[in-house]
Amino acid sequence: MRVLLIGANGYLGRFVADRLLADPAVQLTALGRGDDADVRFDLASGSPGALTRFLDAVHPGVVVNCAGATRGGARELTRHNTVAVATVCEALRRSGCGARLVQIGCGAEYGPSQPGSSTAEDAVPRPGGPYGVSKLAATELVLGSGLDAVVLRVFSPAGPGTPAGSPLGRLAEAMRRAMQSGDGELKLGGLGVQRDFIDVRDVARAVHAASLSAAQGVINIGSGRAVRLRDAAAVLARVAGYGGALHELDGHPGQGPLRATIGHPRSESDHTAPVAYPYPDGCGSWQQADVRTARDRLGWRPRINLEESLADIWMEAACRI
Repeated sequence: MRVLLIGANGYLGRFVADRLLADPAVQLTALGRGDDADVRFDLASGSPGALTRFLDAVHPGVVVNCAGATRGGARELTRHNTVAVATVCEALRRSGCGARLVQIGCGAEYGPSQPGSSTAEDAVPRPGGPYGVSKLAATELVLGSGLDAVVLRVFSPAGPGTPAGSPLGRLAEAMRRAMQSGDGELKLGGLGVQRDFIDVRDVARAVHAASLSAAQGVINIGSGRAVRLRDAAAVLARVAGYGGALHELDGHPGQGPLRATIGHPRSESDHTAPVAYPYPDGCGSWQQADVRTARDRLGWRPRINLEESLADIWMEAACRI
């Protein structure tokens, strides 16, 4: 099976590439903006015609799109997450390869949900920020393309390679700084938010399964369990061997110095500023995936628990000491 992987050098793309390369039946070609891609192509600025010519030359049976942007203004997010997907869909329609498309979506497309609920694929999406809007627009383009396509809505990925700027990455970095400086207490803000964390290696397994299946439409990829960020912090402290006290700041002014705010860049002013909103994904305080469709249609279940994911995040953070 010939697979064209777009975004192989990204956070998710690296693990998807490893998973596909481990399958001896897969012949993988990587397309991206970096010098180490098999083919250099910028989806945000390249034309559908140019991509069509490449598709006709390589003739893949599956195209996996892991490319996209998670940060930036509305214009940048739209260009990398929506316009880029429009280019892929148009190129596939023009091409004679007849490839199946596996598009990586995200849980932020749903927006806020009711605490205690599990979000299924038939929920009406109401994204709460430009990132979720740009990804939802991409999903709608894929679903309306007439292609053989599936969109995997990945909830909150975690594990090795987690970006240092992500909430879990910032949590690990705050703990690393505390241990390095010998602080006996760590003050953190915004730990009340609850998210459905899923290991990136489990995401890669889901992409592999989707590539081989005939499933179409939207399929949630998550653990099926919401975890409070303060509980993730406690697990991280245990795997890191941090014996200090964790103090949560609730965001009201006058609480004293702020050592770290999870989910936002640290600056000099952070030491006296109120706690900022912790999770800039527009999904409010709660998100939990209903993953029954992935089980029933892909034969997929998550295998890696959050403690293992956090241990891998900490291992990478500890190497910076």
